[in-house]
Amino acid sequence: MISDRMDINQVLAEMRAIKAQAQPLAQPHNGRIQDAKLDGPVQSLQKVEEAPSFGQLLNQAVNNVNELQSTSKQMAHAYEKGQSGVDITDVMIASQKASVSFQAMVQVRNKLVEAYRDVMNMPV
Repeated sequence: MISDRMDINQVLAEMRAIKAQAQPLAQPHNGRIQDAKLDGPVQSLQKVEEAPSFGQLLNQAVNNVNELQSTSKQMAHAYEKGQSGVDITDVMIASQKASVSFQAMVQVRNKLVEAYRDVMNMPV
């Protein structure tokens, strides 16, 4: 059995971390930086200028989906070979995580394509 099973608290922590990366941690107000309220632990506050760009966030999300899919594939192969320490429940959870993350990425892509088409169809 794999010791690092994914539970709901870890999934929620990952989602909060992604949310924190996607939102600016501080917002400028009258030339000063004000602290923002955060749900999870933060090691240090960053300025708005240091927030990752949209392209970086998108690249990170695609890499995360790719990593989840490769992990799922490796776990499935290990289970098929009968390696000890690989539980079917862990394989199925990894498979479902990869599937859900891929579906979410496809939906993001669809929304981006739709937004691009809307912008291209706007009269100048």
